[in-house]
Amino acid sequence: MPVSGSRAVSSAAGSFAGHKPAHIDFAGSYRPTVGVEWEFALVDAKTRDLSNEAAAVIAEIGENPHVHKELLRNTIEIVTGISENAGHAMADLAGTLHTVKQVVHDRGMELFCAGTHPFAEWEAQKLTDGRRYAELINRTQWWGRQMLIWGVHVHVGVSSAHKVMPIITSLLNHYPHLLALSASSPWWDGVDTGYASNRAMMFQQLPTAGLPFQFQTWPEFEGFVSDQKKTGIIDHINEIRWDIRPSPHLGTIEVRIFDGVSNIRELGALVALTHCLIVDLDRRLDAGEALPHMPPWHVQENKWRAARYGLDAVIILDAESNERLVTEDLDELLNRLEPVARSLNCADELAGVADIPRLGASYQRQRRVAEEHDGDLRAVVDALVEELDV
Repeated sequence: MPVSGSRAVSSAAGSFAGHKPAHIDFAGSYRPTVGVEWEFALVDAKTRDLSNEAAAVIAEIGENPHVHKELLRNTIEIVTGISENAGHAMADLAGTLHTVKQVVHDRGMELFCAGTHPFAEWEAQKLTDGRRYAELINRTQWWGRQMLIWGVHVHVGVSSAHKVMPIITSLLNHYPHLLALSASSPWWDGVDTGYASNRAMMFQQLPTAGLPFQFQTWPEFEGFVSDQKKTGIIDHINEIRWDIRPSPHLGTIEVRIFDGVSNIRELGALVALTHCLIVDLDRRLDAGEALPHMPPWHVQENKWRAARYGLDAVIILDAESNERLVTEDLDELLNRLEPVARSLNCADELAGVADIPRLGASYQRQRRVAEEHDGDLRAVVDALVEELDV
């Protein structure tokens, strides 16, 4: 897993000393738009196990820019176009979701979304055809083959490249809030891992995945990418799989922290929170403010605490090592972001964030269902499938 701090500085310095980094154009967004990528697994309607039929589903749907294939044949990704806010994005997703669900249902399957499947075996899953996917598995081997995980990615438009790295570094202060709220992967291969988000721990095992380096300038990032390409670690910038990363060709910051989200109501709340956080940091930069950030060792610890304990995590708040229960800090954060949400016309969606701790996060709901059904994990899949219709 990448570790930030002094290593980030030495990496960038190495680039400047050894060779001139290639310039990376950042498209820039003249307004803070939002986009969402939502990954789904296909499950058999009877057995509730995974089904490797994504290629057939996509073929039946036909050419659709909002429906994508993924690494494994059990996965379909639904994406939005460029949206103004969370409500707009959810309406976009709902339209595509209706079409996909009908095709999937007619083929004897259901759509399922959580960070992991409760009991599926990774050995039984098939790889999607494609050179890029084959190369990934060839390089990563056992860890790559085990990536039986699903998530949500949220893009927020940023106007200029010089803002990107300070915003990403400061946004890491809120990493545990975003992960704890979305945590939905307590199970792995039929076993309760004891984690709220086992997916977060697994995904960081891939090279170039995990926490981003804490760069402060765009040239530092350009130097890093140049080093990665020169040493053969990556061929394309998209192979940097950080939990939060720049997306230069789209002019966005892409937040990839979230576990899979089982329903559109919670997704709307998390998208609104992400949108507000990034826009707030962007506006503070415009006002000449130096954005707060924490040492990388605090950020790394917060990620682990949120993955392990979810909404019960006591998180580190600042460089002075002050701590607080994540849900208590969330209340204050939501109050502070209310004016931003009103300006983005997503106040209702942001208010929905408070419902997640009140009703229980997905990992808590899953464990509750398993307990109520004497450990039958098929009932957990049933519950998650049903949530998508709520």
